[in-house]
Amino acid sequence: MTSEFFKKLSQDFTQLLESEYGHDVTFEVEQSSTSLFKAHSVVLYQRSSYFRQKLANANKKNNVIEIKLPNVSAEIFNVIIRYIYSGVISLENFEASAIFDLLLIINEFMFPELVDHFQHILIDNNATWLRLNFSRVYQISFQNENFLDLQKFCNDIITKHPRMIFDSDDFNNLQENALISLLKNDYLQMYESEIWDKIILWGKTKTPNLPPNLKEWTDDNFKSLKTTLQNCLPHIRYFQISGEDVIKKIKPYRNILEENTWDDMISKLVAPNLPITSLILPPRKKTTLQIPLGKEIFNVCFNDDGDVSFNDGGENSLGSRTIRKARKGRSRDDML
Repeated sequence: MTSEFFKKLSQDFTQLLESEYGHDVTFEVEQSSTSLFKAHSVVLYQRSSYFRQKLANANKKNNVIEIKLPNVSAEIFNVIIRYIYSGVISLENFEASAIFDLLLIINEFMFPELVDHFQHILIDNNATWLRLNFSRVYQISFQNENFLDLQKFCNDIITKHPRMIFDSDDFNNLQENALISLLKNDYLQMYESEIWDKIILWGKTKTPNLPPNLKEWTDDNFKSLKTTLQNCLPHIRYFQISGEDVIKKIKPYRNILEENTWDDMISKLVAPNLPITSLILPPRKKTTLQIPLGKEIFNVCFNDDGDVSFNDGGENSLGSRTIRKARKGRSRDDML
């Protein structure tokens, strides 16, 4: 028979942390010498591969290892160091923004079990905050392969409401892998010509020394933009773009396309029954996907001006935010 007394073990190690008895490590956080934490190298070594490396490279003063973490707040580090000793996480009085910041730090500190746990906490209990800070959450989630749950949460929303990211101020700062993930989505609810416009804009911001006037571009300018967009262009559904938009929007940048792609686009418009060599991606599909809710109620509504608003569904919803104004001449169903 086996008996387990993990609670008592946790309490004993918490007391060891609080007593500071026999400590041989100090942590300075928040770029402040007054925010000091004392710990034990043997505990840190066993509990964290991140701190194992820190211990090997840190400076010693009077036989005490000194580690500086200037980008970590005392509040967040207190949660982490207590988890290292006790295996217990307490988020009492933590707002969603602090939980998200904590997620970023625990990922850096290599606690995979907590990374999954905190993603679930954010999605299940703080979905409104994630949506109201969507651009930042989307960008960060795709910067790290460990945030798969947040990536899925964001993609589910983007599928139905792509303008939350395409029309955001941070769109041009989007990482390439995040942008490609958007382009590959068969259910992206947006006109293909508009997607093309956004991709060109994104590519220009990522390509230095491009003249502002397209008429002044050289062959080298087009080659530079083509190189920037080489991983994005294959995911555009070119053959779903109207003839008018092909001439108006695609033609000015035809030099960044493969020669057969441009020729086949024109051929398809002029003689649609003739065979072509380009791969024709299927049209994007209409969807009735529901916005992921977590454990919260989430409403999507249009006002008379065509603005799309999101709120948490409460009786006095103060957490609402208007996302964009619908383009004139398009129905509300089209925007969805």
